[in-house]
Amino acid sequence: MRHSAGLLRRFTRANHPARMVVVGFALTVLVGTVLLMLPVSAQHGTATNWVTALFTSTSAVCVTGLVVVDTAGHWSTFGEVVILGLIQVGGLGIMTLASLLGMLVVRRLGLRMRRRAQAETKSIDLGAVRSVIAGVIALSLVIEALTALALTLRFVLGYGQSWGHGAYFGVFHAVSAFNNAGFALYPDSLQRYATDPLVCLPVVLAVIVGGVGFPVLFEIGRRLRGKRRHWSLHARVTVGTYTTLLLVGVLAFGAFEWNNPDTLGPLGTGGKLLVGLFHGVTPRTAGFTTVDIGGIDPTTMLVNDVLMFVGGGSAGTAGGIKVTTFALLAFVILAEVRGESQVHVLGRKLPVGVQRQALTVVLVGVGMVFTATLLLLVLTPFKLDAALFESISAFGTVGLSTGITEQLPRLGELVLVVLMFTGRLGPITMASALALRERGRRYDLPEERPIVG
Repeated sequence: MRHSAGLLRRFTRANHPARMVVVGFALTVLVGTVLLMLPVSAQHGTATNWVTALFTSTSAVCVTGLVVVDTAGHWSTFGEVVILGLIQVGGLGIMTLASLLGMLVVRRLGLRMRRRAQAETKSIDLGAVRSVIAGVIALSLVIEALTALALTLRFVLGYGQSWGHGAYFGVFHAVSAFNNAGFALYPDSLQRYATDPLVCLPVVLAVIVGGVGFPVLFEIGRRLRGKRRHWSLHARVTVGTYTTLLLVGVLAFGAFEWNNPDTLGPLGTGGKLLVGLFHGVTPRTAGFTTVDIGGIDPTTMLVNDVLMFVGGGSAGTAGGIKVTTFALLAFVILAEVRGESQVHVLGRKLPVGVQRQALTVVLVGVGMVFTATLLLLVLTPFKLDAALFESISAFGTVGLSTGITEQLPRLGELVLVVLMFTGRLGPITMASALALRERGRRYDLPEERPIVG
């Protein structure tokens, strides 16, 4: 009996939801690496070295977009399709698994919270889980299809591409955009379309919809169908913070780059506004570029560092620590400045456990970025601003780069591989694991206040 009980405990620990997510994505990365190493995956018909294949597979599964070889120049059509499949699996997997983990966390909370969740979702049984998965997949495919249609028509009717070629490029970039992956089939990303709104705007919309998070999209859908009258706290915080940071990104890029000869300077007013909008959105972990990121002003780079670290909405295709985490910590600071003993967010009290979870996610994220930046400075001749930008881009699964990715040594590439993987799965698995492990103490210790500050 003891042996059976021990096996059961080990089995339960091994199947912890957060651990299962990590194992699942690791296996997907491994499969992608093997496929990309095959000679048929490369243009030249010879096997690709394992580090390059591993880096590309990790970047695709974690929907990052950083590359060490030109996507269209190095990989064959088969290799590109493998990358596209990895992006789709990574994006759908993140959204589906994050949503399911969120439901699981709700089930472990108090009875009152469970009743509220049941009232919102109608049920939280296996049928509800199936409906969540079906909803995520259906919504993703519909948005990708609409974006692909818009891009295909533009490529064919506006640039004279054949229907087959235009459809392939349209589908690839639509899937990459919705999943916030940033992979492009052009060596200059989307710079050749910098002033074309019929290409840039569909990409921007797909990035925003994918990055805001499935729970918010699901709630919007219910409101449009008249099934919900009031916004949840999560939706209000996510939409408000996402929109605010989006405007900050657009205004900052436009203001600091307006006269920069390496970015917006040569463009007309309309082109500057379009590029400014595009690059105000891409730091939300999209990764596409319409100007050379290596030429942006250091002030713009610093703003992008912050935006990339924060990322997008929870349970979406975006990375980073998530806008809700960022906003909740802002409310904690505000309450402390006001001298309030409780933290209130838009008419609701914020539980202490949620505050600790948010603080843990942020500090662990800072620690990972610091460690990776330090390693890149040791391993490469690059300066701090470039190394920091690259590290935050990898952690936030953004894909923006100042151009140093392809110049990294093998060890530097492996550093980013680890950072992309942990940055993509870390905030989700950590938040869910902390919530699921939360338990009360049967005793307390004497209180003592150390000096702060």
